[in-house]
Amino acid sequence: MSNPDMSRYLALFIGEATDHLEALGRDLVRLEKGASADTLDSLFRHAHSVKGMSASMGFSSTTALAHRMEDVLDVVRTSGKGIDRPLADLLLSATDALAGHVRSAAHGQPFADTTAVEHELAQRLTLLTGEAPASGAPARQAELPAHPPVAPQPMALGLPPRFSVRVQVSPRSTTPGVRGFLTYKRLSTLGNVFDLRPPLDEVKAGRLTDGLISLELETSEGEAAVVAALKTIAEVELVSLHPVRLEARAAPAAAPNPDGPRVVGQEPPRTVRVNTELLDQFLDAAGELLLATARVREVGKAMPPASRGPLDEAVDSLHSLVKDLHNKVMKARMTPVAVITDRLPRAARDIARRRDRDVELTLSGTDVELDRAIVDELADPLLHLLRNAIDHGIEQPGERVAAGKAARGRVQVNVRRVKDRVLLEVEDDGRGLDAERLKASAVQRGLLTAEQARAMSEREAFMLCCLPGVSTAADVTDISGRGVGMDAVKRAVEGVGGTLEIESQPGKGTRFRLSLPLTVAVVNLLLVDVGDEVIGLPIARVTGVVEALTSSLSKSQATTLLPFANALVPVYELAALLEVPPGATVTGPRPFVVVEAENGKVALGVDRLRGQEEVVLKALTKPLDLVPGLSGVTILGSGRPIFILDVARLVDA
Repeated sequence: MSNPDMSRYLALFIGEATDHLEALGRDLVRLEKGASADTLDSLFRHAHSVKGMSASMGFSSTTALAHRMEDVLDVVRTSGKGIDRPLADLLLSATDALAGHVRSAAHGQPFADTTAVEHELAQRLTLLTGEAPASGAPARQAELPAHPPVAPQPMALGLPPRFSVRVQVSPRSTTPGVRGFLTYKRLSTLGNVFDLRPPLDEVKAGRLTDGLISLELETSEGEAAVVAALKTIAEVELVSLHPVRLEARAAPAAAPNPDGPRVVGQEPPRTVRVNTELLDQFLDAAGELLLATARVREVGKAMPPASRGPLDEAVDSLHSLVKDLHNKVMKARMTPVAVITDRLPRAARDIARRRDRDVELTLSGTDVELDRAIVDELADPLLHLLRNAIDHGIEQPGERVAAGKAARGRVQVNVRRVKDRVLLEVEDDGRGLDAERLKASAVQRGLLTAEQARAMSEREAFMLCCLPGVSTAADVTDISGRGVGMDAVKRAVEGVGGTLEIESQPGKGTRFRLSLPLTVAVVNLLLVDVGDEVIGLPIARVTGVVEALTSSLSKSQATTLLPFANALVPVYELAALLEVPPGATVTGPRPFVVVEAENGKVALGVDRLRGQEEVVLKALTKPLDLVPGLSGVTILGSGRPIFILDVARLVDA
């Protein structure tokens, strides 16, 4: 059979290699801070995987660089000398160079020359070993990854060969558990162990049916190395050893195990990479099906009641199926926030080094999931916030000590879910924001009058840093300080239906809080009439409905108050907030919808309640996306478009 054209595997190579390189950078930062030896093993495996993948694709310069990086890591791993800061810098530079190759492959461009980095690695290898490194890298050639050369074997998945191994512990053995565990440990030194049967706890306890142990071993060492490793174990016999076909394999996902760094007790779930654009199309199609189902239900209401039963039953069944399809597509789109936060430790290290800061970054709650579309939009804003925190928030070590603080600054990124929202906070313990300087900067640029600035609250003043050109930075650096960035952060957060808040105390630090929707999904609405308009209020924000006479409401100065749950909540007329003509005057009791706003509960006066409805949220287009208080639009089953309110922004506006 002729060799396959490896270009078909290019997208898979790019995705897998990017994951390995991001993990390389993350592990290097952890190792520099004193992580365990397991992290060094992980580094080596990532470099080894990148080398194997690039060799399979025929990218010789990438292979040569990854090979030299692997050599250095192997010497560090076996010698126990550790990674100092200069070596960490060099390895991170090599990681960046490899990432540059992957980006070039993605765009079909020639690879950058990385022989200088490779030469530095070779020099460091000589210092570590005392001898010149062997020339084990493949011969170079000009590379245009848009038409990659043919590789000898379909290794484009980036996976080493996998073997099915079956061994038997002698029935005469007095310590079958020890023999079984020793077998497992010896094989795990050759690569990754999958599908161990029986499970590891059973092996340790010696509970082996007929003394048999089966597993799959992913290793590039070859069959001879497996046979040699097993020969050294007394009372253990190799029963069978054969390769596992590529088609039967799942992508590797060797999870950490307390008994060893390379072991997976059971085979991981099979996964496949799907283009996010295809998921977007699936989501749109499922949403349109939901709308079409609602439309059929509305049409059916015009039929005679006697003949409407079968149609209602069919529509209910169809709605259930479509809703289930929509939920599955949404679940496929959900992804942990860790996808973007895992890149932050490396970025924090680089920024701190360039600005002579000593910074400790901590991450928590990054396993919380958000819609992939939202996560993608947050990558750059989150990096902006981290840069600002380190560059402007955290002081120089000497300045911190003089202020009675620890020399090392702290930046925390915390993620947590609250009802239907996800709160993402970036907090530092630096110098804090100066509200007066922000006001002065805005006045100087003509964005505010002096009178407006004096009337501003401190909270409003902090938000001035989100205006273009407004900054309190003492100096302009190549990292930040030009007043550019926070405005982009605010636009991006609001563009996905979120809100941005800033809290700060001079000398104590600053907290940026991003309140984000879970998904761009189906939402449950409370439909209300306001004048001639029908408006949707997200049910998740509604805490109750009270019917009351307008004349019975109490007043405090200029504020109308409604009794609710043993408290008084301020009342707003929704028609006035939306600037729409009010409906006919109601003489009797009228509904007031109590909703959660940013600063507590408020009551919205409406003309009539229409009931609840499940709808597909659609994003607003220009210029409607600039209107405060609107979060989206949807279409009812009757075909009528309605706006969905962002209650918090509407009240604040």
